Amino acid sequence: MTKPSAPPRTRFARPAWAGRNYTLLTGAAIVTNLGSHGSLIAAAFAVIETGGGAREVGLVAAARTVPLVFFLLIGGAVADRVPRHRVMVAANALNCVSQAAFAVLVLAGEPQLWQMMALTALAGTGTAFFNPAAEGMLLSSVSGEQASRAFALFRMATHGAAIGGAALGGAMIAAIGPGWVLAVDAAAFAVAGALRAFLDVSHIAPRTAGGGLVSDLREGWREVAGRPWLWAIIIQFTVVVAVVGAAEGVYGPLVARDELGGARPWGLALAAFGVGTVLGAVLMMRWKPRRLLLAGTLCVFPLAAPSAALAVPLSPAGLALVMLVSGIAIEVFGVTWMTALHQEIPEDKFSRVSAYDWFGSTAMLPVATALAGPAESAFGRGTALWGCSALIVLVTALVLLVPEVRNLTHRREPAEAPRTPGPVAEPVPERAPGEAAGRSADAEGAVGRLG
Repeated sequence: MTKPSAPPRTRFARPAWAGRNYTLLTGAAIVTNLGSHGSLIAAAFAVIETGGGAREVGLVAAARTVPLVFFLLIGGAVADRVPRHRVMVAANALNCVSQAAFAVLVLAGEPQLWQMMALTALAGTGTAFFNPAAEGMLLSSVSGEQASRAFALFRMATHGAAIGGAALGGAMIAAIGPGWVLAVDAAAFAVAGALRAFLDVSHIAPRTAGGGLVSDLREGWREVAGRPWLWAIIIQFTVVVAVVGAAEGVYGPLVARDELGGARPWGLALAAFGVGTVLGAVLMMRWKPRRLLLAGTLCVFPLAAPSAALAVPLSPAGLALVMLVSGIAIEVFGVTWMTALHQEIPEDKFSRVSAYDWFGSTAMLPVATALAGPAESAFGRGTALWGCSALIVLVTALVLLVPEVRNLTHRREPAEAPRTPGPVAEPVPERAPGEAAGRSADAEGAVGRLG
C-alpha cells in the first residue's frame, strides 16, 4: 500500500516568522513609500511651476517639518493609549485628504503658497502621529530569534519601494505633471490605510487607565532617561541626522553643480546610497551580531565619509562608492537598533520611546539646514563639510564610551512572551534570574530619517 504523497510545498510560502500583521504592515509600507517618495519631488516642482524659487520651496518643506516635530511626542503617547492600528488608519486618512486636496489645487490652476503650506502642514501632522504608532506596531508584530531577519526584510522592501517611488515619481512628473503624482500618492495612502485597518491587535493587552497624556509622556521619558545607552544614541543621532541633512541636503547639490558637472552625478550618488541600504538589509538577513549596539554604532562612523568626499571633492565614481558604503553601514545600524528595542523595551512603551527617538532625530534638522548657508559664508564650504565629518566621528566615539552600548548582547530569545498570535516563534521562557534586566534599547527611528 503506497503512502499518500505529502502536499507539494508552495515555492513562495510565507516564512513562519512573517505573521499576518507583519505581512500587512510590509505591504502597506511598500505602497506608501512608492507614493510618498514621488510626491516629495512633486511638491517641490508644484511650487516651482507657480514661479517659486528656493525660498518658497523651503517654506513648503518647513511647513511639513514643524508640525512633525511639534506633534511627535503627543503622537507617541496617543499610540500607546489606544489601539495603534486606529492611529495609523486615521493618520493615513489625513494624509490621503491633504494630498488629494493638494493634487486638486495643482491640477485646477495655480495654487497659492499659503494653501500649499497649509496642506503640507496637515501631511506633517499625520506623519507625526503615524510614525510612532507604525514603529510600535511593527515591533509588536514579530517575536523570537528571527526578529532581526524580519526587520531586515521589512527595511529592504521599504527602501526598495522608496528608490522605485522616487524614480517613478520623477518620470511621471516629466510625463504628466506633479498634480497627478500627488493624486497617486493620495490613492496610495487610501490603499495602505485599508490594509492597516485589517491589523489584528487582539494579542496586545488592553491599556490600563493612566494619569493622562502628560503622565504618559513622563513615563516615556523615564523609560528613555533610565537607560544611558538609549538617551546617548538618541543624542548622537540628533547631531548625526542634522549634519548629514545639512551636508547632503544643502552642500551636496552645490558641490555637484560647481565641481562635478551638474545634478546627474549627485543623483547617481543618492541612488548609490539607496542601493547600499538595500544591500545592507540583505546582509542583515543573514548576519546576527552578538553585541548589537557595538556593531551598529561602529557602522555609524562611515556616515562621516560622504561629507569628507564632498569636501575634497572626489570624482563622481568615488563619491558614488562612498555613498554606497555609507548606505550599507547605516542599514546595519538600523536593523541592530530595531532588534535591540524589540528585545528590551516593554511592548506598552514602544510608541512613546519611538516618539522620543523620532523627536531627537528631527528636532535639529531644520536648524542645521538653515545654518548651512551662514556656515559656508563664515568658514567656507570645504571647512563646513570637514566640520560635519568631524562632528559625526566625535559624537559616535563618545557614545562608545557608554558601557551598555559596548556590552548589550543579542539574546537568542527575547525576554517576553511572543507578542503575535500564530506560528511566529516558539514559546519563550521567562528571563533567567540574574540577567541584566535594566539594559534596554530603542528603535530604528534615526535610521529611517537617514535612509
